[in-house]
Amino acid sequence: MTAVVPGRYSAEVSGDIVVLLIGARANRPWRLRSLWLVASAMPRMLRRLAAEPTLGLLHVESFRRGRTTMAVQYWASHEQLTRFATDPDLPHAPAWKAYMARLATTPDVGVFHETYVVPAGNAESIYAHMPVFGLAAATRHAPAEAVGHNARARLDGARERAA
Repeated sequence: MTAVVPGRYSAEVSGDIVVLLIGARANRPWRLRSLWLVASAMPRMLRRLAAEPTLGLLHVESFRRGRTTMAVQYWASHEQLTRFATDPDLPHAPAWKAYMARLATTPDVGVFHETYVVPAGNAESIYAHMPVFGLAAATRHAPAEAVGHNARARLDGARERAA
């Protein structure tokens, strides 16, 4: 377990950031072959991304609720995310091709993603008595006083730093 950092902290973001929510839902959990095809793909992708930081993934947090798993990913740029998703020599494109060939026409497993491109100066956060987490783990974990005492001050400060 990650150690709790006492006090109030924020993420100090120096530029644009891309947030990707990506996941899958086991609509028919008894269809083990379908479930395995999707479930085994993400760990392979994350291992590759961790081994090659130049690909652009800054940080990932993974969650599960019932039959749905989701990863919140923070990327350095939309271009790097797009390259990772489409380059046939990287693990996403072959996994997507396999999904489309075998599962696109069946509701066994649902997949989703949402991409948010957040321009510099348009993100703020607060973490009180939390491990280094989320956006702060992807960027810079900083004492809240250094970034701003409330949400408005943090966002205004981020906008000033971006200008």
